[in-house]
Amino acid sequence: MDDKTKRSYKMAKTDKYRVGIIATHPIQYYAPWYRALANRPEVKLKVFYCHHQGPEDHARSEFGIPFAWDIPLFDGYEHVFLRNVARHPAVFGFFGCDTPDIMRIIYEKRFDAFITHGWRTKSNWQAIDACWRSGTPILVRGDSYLLARHIFLKQWMKYITHRWFIPKFDAYLVVGKRARDYYLYYGAQEKKMFFAPHTVDNDFFAAHKAAFQPERENIRNIWKIPKGSVVFLFAGKIVPKKRPHDFINAIKMTYNRCRQIFGLVVGDGYFRNSLERKVKKYNLPVVFTGFLNQSDMPKAYTAADVLVLPSDAVETWGLVVNEAMACALPAIVSNKAGCTSDLIISGETGEEFRCGDTRQLSGIMERFILDPEKRENMGKKAKELIDRYSIAASVDGALQAIKYVTGKRREEPFAGR
Repeated sequence: MDDKTKRSYKMAKTDKYRVGIIATHPIQYYAPWYRALANRPEVKLKVFYCHHQGPEDHARSEFGIPFAWDIPLFDGYEHVFLRNVARHPAVFGFFGCDTPDIMRIIYEKRFDAFITHGWRTKSNWQAIDACWRSGTPILVRGDSYLLARHIFLKQWMKYITHRWFIPKFDAYLVVGKRARDYYLYYGAQEKKMFFAPHTVDNDFFAAHKAAFQPERENIRNIWKIPKGSVVFLFAGKIVPKKRPHDFINAIKMTYNRCRQIFGLVVGDGYFRNSLERKVKKYNLPVVFTGFLNQSDMPKAYTAADVLVLPSDAVETWGLVVNEAMACALPAIVSNKAGCTSDLIISGETGEEFRCGDTRQLSGIMERFILDPEKRENMGKKAKELIDRYSIAASVDGALQAIKYVTGKRREEPFAGR
């Protein structure tokens, strides 16, 4: 029995697509997606993690404090932690994840499809290379986009290298419009693209928001938010790429004209002390909650009226916007954030502003304050939009891609490239 016959026979016998995924570390946003994909009857999924992040790893990262996620990260799907032989194991930097065993695993397991979250670590490339050599269909799900600019030489080198390897992927799980444009720019075929959007667990956030809603005033009182305030929420790591100073500066400018404004800052990081000093210096209506875990985040969305994401181009998406919209909040988002093209419809789900333009951001804030009815309607439309960016939609896209590459590969199984 030749390889082609064996492969077709095994697939017919198990009636399941054997799918592998390589991920640098457990991520709170991806776990529900893995779980939902594994729950599909036609899929047998195994996730391979490269690095086990403990509380102290979070403290050394941009979070700034040690913690563990308070939601299940491993329930409902099969997973394993690979042996990481990196000299300094970490999830940031190319050499922080070095897991040579994944190459042997891919050769031996003969997956019907294998998914990589981009190509930024050595482990990703070990998996990609093993798939190419064994003929295993390799799918990519990343969120890179073209707004980031580099010096000419680096940009030219990137164009040459990316035009070489990006067209070699068998399919692309496209998280949004800017990711799609990125793949096209570097030579990917549109027919190989399948919409598998960036998503959060919409049901989790909506349900928790509904449960907290009767306690809205009590939650506001705990954070010393005055009655009648319009609360603008900054949620995320307090680090340069998030541009938290732009948020505080816009609050300051708006406060001079609209005393109803209030700023709620959720998160921690090494910019927090400087922000707190500025708030104290100018006596601004801003409170800092510190880090909130996933189960407590809906409290912030319950207390808030509008989300603000002022991030620069390093913010390749901004899943906090998904969370806020799942809680029926409109969002004001920088034009550099990756999610803007997908989630921000001006005047309907929120507003877009030029990254770094705090005057424009302040003007938008003022309009939100002065028109509460429109603000509420925008929140409802944001909720309707984000329902299309669901875990189910992302799983459906992944399954379409898996069926596409498996059908294609049965014609020429294990044709090493």
